[in-house]
Formats: sequence, C-alpha cells, structure tokens
Amino acid sequence: MAQHLYRTPDPDLEDQQIIGEIHDVRASLADVLRAPRRWNGLLRRTSAARAIQGSNTIEGYTVTDEDAVAAIDDEPPLSADEATWAEILGYRRVMTYVLNVATDPGFTIDEVVLRSMHFMLLEHDLSKSPGRYRSTEIFVRDDRRGVDVYEGPAADVVPELMGRLSVALAKTSTRQGADDPLVRGAMAHLNLVMIHPFRDGNGRMARALQTMVLAQDHVIEPTFSSIEEWLGNNTQDYYDVLASTGRGAWNPDNDATLWVKFNLRAHHMQAQTVRRRFDEAETQWRHIDALLSEHKLNERVGSALFDALLGLRVTRPSYIKLTDLDERTATRDLVTATERGLLEARGERRGRHYVAGRPLKDIRDALRAARQPLTDPYPTLLGEIRRAQPA
Repeated sequence: MAQHLYRTPDPDLEDQQIIGEIHDVRASLADVLRAPRRWNGLLRRTSAARAIQGSNTIEGYTVTDEDAVAAIDDEPPLSADEATWAEILGYRRVMTYVLNVATDPGFTIDEVVLRSMHFMLLEHDLSKSPGRYRSTEIFVRDDRRGVDVYEGPAADVVPELMGRLSVALAKTSTRQGADDPLVRGAMAHLNLVMIHPFRDGNGRMARALQTMVLAQDHVIEPTFSSIEEWLGNNTQDYYDVLASTGRGAWNPDNDATLWVKFNLRAHHMQAQTVRRRFDEAETQWRHIDALLSEHKLNERVGSALFDALLGLRVTRPSYIKLTDLDERTATRDLVTATERGLLEARGERRGRHYVAGRPLKDIRDALRAARQPLTDPYPTLLGEIRRAQPA
C-alpha cells in the first residue's frame, strides 16, 4: 500500500498575518547584520550555542551556557560529563554542516544529506547505527509516567516514507502560505519526527532539518532563524503539541494545523527575543565603551566584558580565541579588568575563570528591569493544544 506524509494545512488569515510579521522582523534583523558591528560575531556565537543547548536539552543532554559556548569555541567543557559532551559535539558537527552548506545556491536536501547528518550526530556511538534507518519497531517513552506515548510506522515502510519526504522537500506548493519557508520547515520537522526513521537522534535530526529548510530562505542567517532555543525553553509545550498531532501512532491523516500554528508562534517569539538582544547589544556596548574609557583599558577587553555581561564565564582560552592575543597579554588584560572591579575571578589554576563584576551586574540588572514582555501572537493556542491532548 502506498504511503503518504502529513499534509500541509492551509494557513488561515491569522496565520498569514503572523507569517508576514515574522518576515518583517527577520528582514529588519538582516538589515542590522549587514552593517558591521562589534557585537555581530559575539551574538552569532552565543545564538549558535543556545540552539545547540536548546535542542539537546529536549533530549535530556543538559549543559550550561558556558559549556554550550565552549562547544562553539572548540574548547573543553567546564562541567559536562563525557557522555553528554559527546552528544553536544555530535550536534555541533551537524549544525556546522547546516550553517555552512544549506545556503549554497542549488543545494538540495535529500536522503543522502539526511543520513550523512545522522552519521555526524552519532558517529561517536556506532551501537546506535549512525546513518542507517532502523530495522525494527520503535516507541517514544514518557519516562516520567512510565508509558509509551508514540509508536512509529513499521520499519519496512521507512525507506519509502523518507524517499517521499525528500521529494516533498524539493517541491513547491501553489497554495498561498503553504510554501512559505516557515511552514515548509515546520512540516519537514513534523514528518521526520513522526516517521522516526532512526534508532536514536530523531528529535534532534528533525529540528536540524527545520533549521536547514529555513537556511535556504536566504533572508537572515540560519543562526538567527532557528527556533531550537525556544523549543528547548518550552519543552513541555513542544511535547504537548506533538502528542496532540500524532495521537499515539503514525497517522498522517491527522490534522497538522495546531502544529503549524505552534511553530509560527515559536518563530514570532524567538524573532522578538533576537530583536531585543540586538537592541540591548547596542546599549551594552555603549556602557562597555564608557567603562573602557574610564578605566583606560584597551578596546579589545570589551569582548570579555560583553561575554560577562551576557552572564557567561570568561576563560583565558576563550578570550585568546576572541582576540588572537598571546597568553601573557591575555592574562594581563583579564587581571587588570579584575583589579578594576569590572570582572571577578573564580576558581584556581585550570579552573580559573572570570564573571561579571558589580558595574556589569548593574548594567545587566537595569536592562532586564526595562524589558517589556514579549507579545504572544496566538494567546489562546496553548490552551487549544492542551484541550486536544489524547485521553
């Protein structure tokens, strides 16, 4: 019997308005990124780290903000255990691939690409069959309740379904709104996670695929278009909408409307968050410049102060990587900033790191106090999702 995928629902007028608002914000963000600013690279780095952190948190691989940035910087972790770090580095490989190849003209997403990404994700553990489709049944288990909450389609139809997904990714739709990259990415995510084609890593693969589809839009860098950070911070809502859509088993005739709306909501909220970070970065650097001038510090020290202002731990290796300084000069910079009270030293020897001093903490507290709440584009959606939960 021929298999088919979840069908893309027709976005309604409200959805189309929200899609337009998201694209307006993304276009404004792209305009900001085109002008060189000292904070562009630093925010790009932390955004990529937050995406890696968010997607892995959903799967139970939790790391600190500092370790997520360490993965981007190719530095050793400060606190993550060996097994967790292997998973983080695997996902970093996948995202590095996505961010570097998906924007190439003519790039297409097919089964070879997806299986290669899966191999990158899990090559550290060959027992999980990286790059190969599963050959047995598969279940998603809710460990908190001790029950299976989803059963994937039979293993013998997985190759056909993945072939259809590849074809769908290459096609365009004539229906208004259905071919928008935000909708296409959401449906690619849904179909892959519901097919559950691999023994492990299906959720992370689906989220990476969504980011890859968005990267082909060429509006804004994929680093700033991903919703993986938002999903990681709203994991239960993410699980709830998947449960409402899948209803326990592979059934592509189910309505995906709530799923698409949930993704549009996540895009809208994440875009607002990124916009706020861009705005705050301008203010943060004005304060940093004032501190550098007051304390007669070299402008390069600003990168360390900016990281500390974001709440990150600053290490000598990370500062050297940001500035290309030699060890002696880097150490002198950090010690001087500490003596002036701008940074505070923590730990000894290899564990030595620096955090925000009181002047930076005051700046951070003032910015947080001035933040306005984000606007929810679908204020009733989460209630609808919960009401649609299977019994």
